[in-house]
Amino acid sequence: MENSRYVYKGCKKLRTGYTTGSCAAAATKAAAYMLKNQMIIESVKIDTPKGWELNLDVHKRQFNERQASCCIIKDSGDDPDITNGVEVFAEVILRDDDRINITGGKGVGKVTKEGLQIPVNHYAINPTPLRMIRESVEAIFEKGTGVDVIISIPKGEELAKKTFNPKLGIIGGLSVLGTTGIVEPMSEDALKETIALELKMAHKKNEKFVILVPGNIGEKLFMKYSGIDNISMVKMSNYLGFALEECSRLGFDKIIIAGHIGKLIKPAGGIYYTHSRVSSTRMEILTAYLGVMGMRQEDLISIMDCTTTDEAAKIIKRTGMEEVFTVLANKAAANCESYIYGNLDIGVLYFNMTELLAISDKVQSIIGEIKDE
Repeated sequence: MENSRYVYKGCKKLRTGYTTGSCAAAATKAAAYMLKNQMIIESVKIDTPKGWELNLDVHKRQFNERQASCCIIKDSGDDPDITNGVEVFAEVILRDDDRINITGGKGVGKVTKEGLQIPVNHYAINPTPLRMIRESVEAIFEKGTGVDVIISIPKGEELAKKTFNPKLGIIGGLSVLGTTGIVEPMSEDALKETIALELKMAHKKNEKFVILVPGNIGEKLFMKYSGIDNISMVKMSNYLGFALEECSRLGFDKIIIAGHIGKLIKPAGGIYYTHSRVSSTRMEILTAYLGVMGMRQEDLISIMDCTTTDEAAKIIKRTGMEEVFTVLANKAAANCESYIYGNLDIGVLYFNMTELLAISDKVQSIIGEIKDE
């Protein structure tokens, strides 16, 4: 069944796909329907957070009076995704109470370290897919019907060894992911062409200012913090250095870089391509700065042992060392300005998953100028 759309990036026509989260939600909805109606269905429709409807084929269907199960086969489109073609199963089992209980099964990883969006000892089903799965149940059953939903990915444990899950402390399988429900192609050349094109369009709209964000988190949190929604925001992915060069070439006056500290701590260490496979130096940079600022050795050891910057932030706050975030933001801004030979004034905002951690010195004045435009 055709569910792809096509995006043009430069001269390339690339096909979109859908996430493991969408597969899990669709399998849940199909299994719930078969359980309630005691009949086989061939396909199922779901809405994604991106606003696109998917109509997905349902495979390996079975049911009885108490439970039903099926799977959706993931299609990653033209994105080079290791999970392309995997079977994502949902089993829906009636309960004797009104609870909707969602857990992972075979091939879905379990979180063993703090600092992720998911608590320790919970299955690695991220918040957006978890909500989509719950909404799939609620779309089929009347209020008050309780079910257990078990999501499984039979090949997940094997495939997870080729991902960063083990380093993140997610063991036993893959994560169920997806903030939009849609997989958009991530060709490097195509991404750079898209960034360049979006910056060119932003410059035509406003020759002075642009906001660079790694992705959805930075975009959402910057708007929440600043109250600005009428300025161009360009998603640069991991290509900070490339985006800075384009901003300089186009002749912007001032830019703001906003996003999760896990990505944007890296330019504080002189790193301008931020993919974790190439530059996994978050804790090293953080530990170095905290050491210079006088953090105790035992706390520095704890920071180095952290899996994520969100986890490290808890230690930093507990020890009263929050000033490091501002120091890092200013260093990142200064390094970015040096990278493009001082051609632009740059401000940096650091967020965790939910809140502002720090701003560099120039942020307030740049935001003020944007609001005065």
